[in-house]
Amino acid sequence: MIIEQFEDKELSHYSYAILSESKLVLIDPARDTELYLSFAQRHKAQIVGVIETHPHADFISSHLELQQSTGAKIYCSGLLDSEYPSEPFDEGDSLTFGKIKLKAINTPGHSPDSICVVLELDGRDKAVFTGDTLFIGDCGRPDLREKAGNIPAKREELARQMYHSLRDKLMELDDTVVVYPSHGAGTLCGKSLSEASQSTIGKEKATNWSLKEMSEEAFVKALTEDQPFIPNYFAFDVKLNKKGAIALHDSISAVEIGKAINSAEDTTRLDKKIIIIDTRSSEKFKDQHLPNSINIMAEGKFETWLGSILLPEEPFFLAAENSEVLNELLKRVAKIGYELFIQEAFVLNFGEAKSAKIDLQAFRLQPENYTIVDIRNEKEANDEPIFSSAINIPLPELRERITEIPSEKPIAVHCAGGYRSAAGSSIIEDHISTVAVYDLSKAINDFSK
Repeated sequence: MIIEQFEDKELSHYSYAILSESKLVLIDPARDTELYLSFAQRHKAQIVGVIETHPHADFISSHLELQQSTGAKIYCSGLLDSEYPSEPFDEGDSLTFGKIKLKAINTPGHSPDSICVVLELDGRDKAVFTGDTLFIGDCGRPDLREKAGNIPAKREELARQMYHSLRDKLMELDDTVVVYPSHGAGTLCGKSLSEASQSTIGKEKATNWSLKEMSEEAFVKALTEDQPFIPNYFAFDVKLNKKGAIALHDSISAVEIGKAINSAEDTTRLDKKIIIIDTRSSEKFKDQHLPNSINIMAEGKFETWLGSILLPEEPFFLAAENSEVLNELLKRVAKIGYELFIQEAFVLNFGEAKSAKIDLQAFRLQPENYTIVDIRNEKEANDEPIFSSAINIPLPELRERITEIPSEKPIAVHCAGGYRSAAGSSIIEDHISTVAVYDLSKAINDFSK
């Protein structure tokens, strides 16, 4: 038997391949199937099943593509009411291949249709694939299905269900059972995950706050408070995963790749009302960029911020510094299903605008001469305030709340380390032209010590 864990660092997502006697079952596969097809080929194995622990909110799964390309059956809870051909996989159901038996247990809490999958070998439970129910150090958030999926549910109701799923189902497993979650630290599907990629039931009982002895009321209160923001794309991804996305290659191939923009003449083909997502470095962006651009750098969690700033169905242009980066970004955009909204993708070597550069010494001496906008999340800003006079508008809300920013003084924008402020300052700069807009960028580290 082999259990292979695949990690998507940008989305903090884990998926799994379980191999026994040349038969292979995948759990919560990512959008790009190449990893799994290569693994199967390397081991001369047949992919016979794909299990979805729930309809994912933070990434697009390849379950339908894998079914179409390999003939594998898709297994998911009957509560999901999938729009693709699937086998119901609920409490009491099992899937046997090689020497392995995979057993479903219903674990509502993160979503009403969540399941966990217990791996049995030689008559003993060896591992559990917990999806977004139990993480290492945390459990899944309960507030993503209030406006998404076929079974909307209030966060308090799901939090209560999570309390019982953890205690009545997962904590009943043997302490030696290995825990394999679908996410790690950095995901927005939980709030305090460990950096570890696996654990055991026994270790989680000893260290995970959500498994500690506490009343149901105390658990519900702790789970529902201080959850991170919900990106705009989450509800869209739940809906698309319930339907099943078209094959990655087919979807990316449909995106129009335009000729590189090297001069003002090349920009005439662009619809000026459509936003440009400029993925170049903040230095290159500030030196020259096109109007109506948002600087979401290709480095870091590009997918998350793209889907947090733009609404589903909102058209956009995708610009990169070279064709190699552009091709890679198309795959990354497709991880959240937003390739469907790209009007044109192109290499960008020209700009008509230049960003102002802040005089840090003048700012340090007289910060009161600036309107300071803190675009960190509310909890970040409250827990670690940097400037007492700052206006806190989290980056995902910035486009909607731009009118709340006074424009009598120059504007200085900051986040925690410089990545988000590149996007935030570009948004503000494009809407407020009467005063200079500055990005504190990485210099914020000198003020936050």
